Amino acid sequence: MTFAEVRTARALLERYLPVTSLRRANSLSTTRNSHSSTKPSPADPSRVFLKMESELPTGSFKPRGAVYALAVNLARGPIREVVASSTGNHGAAVAYAAQLLGVPARIFLPENPNPVKRARILALGAEVVEVGVDSAAGYLVAVEYAASNGAFFLNDGTDPDLLHGPAVIACEIIEQLPEVETLIVPMGDTALIRGVAFAAKHLKPAIRIVGVQAEQAPSYYLSWKAGKATPTETCVTIADGLATRTPEEANVATVRELVEDVVLVSEVELLGAVRWLMRHEDVVAEPAGAAATAAWLRYGVAAGWGASVVCLMTGGNVSDEIRFAAARG
Repeated sequence: MTFAEVRTARALLERYLPVTSLRRANSLSTTRNSHSSTKPSPADPSRVFLKMESELPTGSFKPRGAVYALAVNLARGPIREVVASSTGNHGAAVAYAAQLLGVPARIFLPENPNPVKRARILALGAEVVEVGVDSAAGYLVAVEYAASNGAFFLNDGTDPDLLHGPAVIACEIIEQLPEVETLIVPMGDTALIRGVAFAAKHLKPAIRIVGVQAEQAPSYYLSWKAGKATPTETCVTIADGLATRTPEEANVATVRELVEDVVLVSEVELLGAVRWLMRHEDVVAEPAGAAATAAWLRYGVAAGWGASVVCLMTGGNVSDEIRFAAARG
């Protein structure tokens, strides 16, 4: 990826997608690492902002990569069908891009997927196939299906064009908040953090990138620590958008090159962040979308992440079950 390609991606995406807002999160700017405290901390100088990617069509950041990757591949030649393996948000984004650009889509989801995301995919006209307990099983079936049927497999974790879409997020943030010091970014298959970190470091080399994974799906955290791809046996977490267990070696290398820190948050902390955003910021977030907020609430000022911090709010496709659990907490 080059930054010239990021500029090209931004110009293309401006035809289809809005610039998402960057909003000051007053409750996060005045709190010190507590899910329950609402009292201001005058000694805490940090200003925290939310990059509201849930404002995009399909309710997550994913259309940025899906629309760009599908568009550039269509420019290279005809595509009879596009296929994706996903826990939900990438699948919905591919379905959206396919509908937008006039291509049939088939999305492979895990069994018993997030019902909000599944419904969105179907509403966008894509075929849905449910297979296996997580996205790793769906990936294998999707690869086989694409090879057998001449379909284009748009893989979130490895597609070389898809990264340019998430990279545009960093361009927008630095224009909206030139003084930003740290970006806190949820990590699933790492396409988001790799794209964001690449563009952010190009525009502002001293910026700090912090990745966040779920404690129950820590494959890239373990890989970042070990310096090599370290798969896990399971990745069962309420943050289905972060549920990866088979890291790519090349992705691990890029994350280690561009990302200063990777932290873990618990299931309780993810749910607490969903609740915090709902109650204090009037923001509806799914657990993966709230992961950056969870990291700030857990580590915050003590981590030394600077005075101007942006938490990427990456998705708002929360199930009723999670919404009710957060509301009861």
